[in-house]
Amino acid sequence: MENQNGSVTAGKAIRCKAAVSRNPGAPLVIEEIEVEPPKAWEVRIKILCSTLCHTDITFWKASTGPFAVFPRIFGHEAVGIVESIGEHVEEVQEGDLVLPVFHPNCRECRDCKSQKGNDCSVFGKTLNPDMPRDATSRFKGMNGEVLHHFLFVSSFTEYTVVDVAHVVKISSEIPVDKACLLSCGVSTGVGAAWKVADVEEGSTVAIFGLGAVGLAVAEGARLRGASKIIGVDLNPEKFEIGRKKFGVTDFINPKTCGGKKVSEVIKEITDGGADYCFECIGLASLMEDAFNSAREGWGKTVILGVEMHGSPLALNTYVLLRGKSVTGCLFGGFKPKSDIPFLAEKYLDKELNLDGFISHEVSFQAINKAFDLLLEGKSLRCIIWMDN
Repeated sequence: MENQNGSVTAGKAIRCKAAVSRNPGAPLVIEEIEVEPPKAWEVRIKILCSTLCHTDITFWKASTGPFAVFPRIFGHEAVGIVESIGEHVEEVQEGDLVLPVFHPNCRECRDCKSQKGNDCSVFGKTLNPDMPRDATSRFKGMNGEVLHHFLFVSSFTEYTVVDVAHVVKISSEIPVDKACLLSCGVSTGVGAAWKVADVEEGSTVAIFGLGAVGLAVAEGARLRGASKIIGVDLNPEKFEIGRKKFGVTDFINPKTCGGKKVSEVIKEITDGGADYCFECIGLASLMEDAFNSAREGWGKTVILGVEMHGSPLALNTYVLLRGKSVTGCLFGGFKPKSDIPFLAEKYLDKELNLDGFISHEVSFQAINKAFDLLLEGKSLRCIIWMDN
């Protein structure tokens, strides 16, 4: 029997296909699973397409520690259609085009109401492997086995359940493959340049790591009119992509600096140091390099990468006293529910380049190919089409 909105599946469990990760580093397995209906404040989404991010790779490889949770369904960059909603959900309805996002935005807490940052004090303090409100899963294998969520999204499945604090309604005018890019990496990079650094016209920028996030920083800096955008990476192919599509003006390969430190080369290029430095890899040593490459007096270093080894960051306090600063950055400082639609408008107005981030496309059945391409350093973002 249909509900008042017309959904014949509302309130019922749905059987569908999902790419399940059962062992760290092992290929995902396409399996039939059961997805429970949404509870109160939850939304069930039919995924249209998804992409693969380095964060998925990091957790997929994890064999020890609190984040090594298996079996689970990865994926956190995606776009989909609302299939049904739970009680108390008012901001979206069946049929809406939405992005599920890992970063929460309840809109009610002190942090969400503040313009000083983008934290959420209700949902942003824990990282449990399932739903944020009751810490239980909405996924089961056909034998009743619990399948765990990932970053409150789990998009490598035909249907997923997401808390409404992690759902963003988006214009149906934007192509879905471009829309899913806004649910993590691109928003993080552009936001770092716009919101966190507030790059201004004529400034100089240095970016450590030219993956999708680093190139998104470049795109943000380009749109702000930066005079120099310096990319630091071991792969010269990334410079060609950055130069042609995202406004990167200079390239530094740390292996070919002739014995000079990267910071020395950047200071030569920028006459004393970059106004803004961005670390997009997640290594304390590169964070220190970025800080040392910033101009004394006002140089600002923005850390986007998650330190993959848990190493501390050591900084020279003397240069801090001379005016340098360093700050962290999660999801580009953006508040998902208000800022993602703004980025979508920028794309529709032909200002923001999203097309350049899509390097490959695969079918859902070939999802492991997306992992191979990213591990080989061949892709920026690979679109994974659920219906192909």
